[in-house]
Amino acid sequence: MIAPSLQIDPCEFPPEFALLRQEVRLFLANTLKDQSAELRAKGWTAIDRAFSLKLGERGWIGMTWPARFGGHERSPLERYVVLEELLAAGAPVCAHWVAERQSGALLMRYAADTLAPWIVPRIVRGELIFCIGMSEPDSGSDLASIRSRAEHDGEAWVLNGRKVWTSGAHQADYMIALMRTRPRSENRHDGMSQFLVDMNAPGITVRPIYNLLGEHEFNEVVLDEVRVPNECLIGSEGDGWRQVTAELAFERSGPERYLSSTSLLLGMLDMADSSNERHTVALGRVVARYAALRQMSLGVSGMLMRGQDPALVASLVKDQGALVEQSIPDIAHDLFSDRRRAGTSFATVESYISRAAPSFSLRGGTREILRGIIARGLGLR
Repeated sequence: MIAPSLQIDPCEFPPEFALLRQEVRLFLANTLKDQSAELRAKGWTAIDRAFSLKLGERGWIGMTWPARFGGHERSPLERYVVLEELLAAGAPVCAHWVAERQSGALLMRYAADTLAPWIVPRIVRGELIFCIGMSEPDSGSDLASIRSRAEHDGEAWVLNGRKVWTSGAHQADYMIALMRTRPRSENRHDGMSQFLVDMNAPGITVRPIYNLLGEHEFNEVVLDEVRVPNECLIGSEGDGWRQVTAELAFERSGPERYLSSTSLLLGMLDMADSSNERHTVALGRVVARYAALRQMSLGVSGMLMRGQDPALVASLVKDQGALVEQSIPDIAHDLFSDRRRAGTSFATVESYISRAAPSFSLRGGTREILRGIIARGLGLR
């Protein structure tokens, strides 16, 4: 029996959405025709400002957002169709990804009359890159232990501290930073606030952190007496924890949480021998798990459409999605090691996904944190 709190109701695409899917596929076939298999494997971690601008022109960024902020007032399921096709094709969407997935929604909800009117339309056009300043050195995944602080000084707030594992900070235009605005109290979640920070502001230093692939994706961001105007406080002072919790639900529920290894899976399906029982059984199981995760992720979109809180089930989708993603390289090695030749497209993609896979259970919340959230939601801790 499924616990009521983990119930994800089925959600289906209306038949007319097939036209939108065809439109997106045709656009991607033309736009990405010269993109290499290795670049496609990088998928939603690849930054291409020009590509994001093209999506903005098509109306495929901010699809569900209100027209008064430049949005297109389409349904969450239409947005899901577009995201699914972009990710499956390995499109370089990272330039607008964070801004469109969570930052814009945060600003519209908590700064609708101040920041959103001049920031969100630029997100919709694909013009802005955002990064998220949450994690800190020595804090691990415990956001409640952050030490970076913001102090009010007349018409501005003065920010000091360090943020780490800040994806894309070296190319970002803005950061949403979680800062402590009051001393710690017995309630560890009190006294935190979020700020919109211009990454070109004086006092900001961005230091690269190279990942296992030797790529510069992560960063340490040092804030040294960074002054931000009062209007850059997002929402009410002290409400940062509540805002972050809602924001992370958007980060953990999308199709990117199980489609990161899709390029390698597609390569395996192309190479598979239908008369080989090992191929049929192993890949059949993977595809079945993909289908289940897709229904779960789609169900979360349905919850958002109905105005329900998906935070708990979003954690479940993210946790299970990472398990599937991380299993793909081992399956590829087990089934096709005899056909793997250096320099081939398949070998290049397998090598990249194998080295990237350990990060899949870190981004958006570690496996331990997610399972703690699930256990707490079920009353088990």
